[in-house]
Amino acid sequence: MAEKSKSKEEIAVKAPTSTMALLSLIFGILGLTALPLIGSIAAVIMAPIAKREINESEGSLGGEGLAQAGLIMGWVGIGLSAIGLCVFAIGILFLFGSAIFFSTAEDFSLLPLLLAMI
Repeated sequence: MAEKSKSKEEIAVKAPTSTMALLSLIFGILGLTALPLIGSIAAVIMAPIAKREINESEGSLGGEGLAQAGLIMGWVGIGLSAIGLCVFAIGILFLFGSAIFFSTAEDFSLLPLLLAMI
């Protein structure tokens, strides 16, 4: 089989990836792993900036998929963080509620202290 040689017009040049899109993806991943809330917020902020930068470049920048993935991971991270904070708050309330419920009459001297902590 003979291979056809490509002329200069046929060789496609891939546009460089937007730095903001790549950062949005990185922070989205970090928001789901090492930096739960901070990374997610950074990804959600950087993704629209990256998309606007890519659209304004008129094809000279790529990476719109990376920015979209960073945006999705950022929102998922924010949602999981919110659920985690709610579970933590319910756990704290349950802990204090059960401490008050199962205490004896002599232990009610601590009741104002426990209520002040809430």
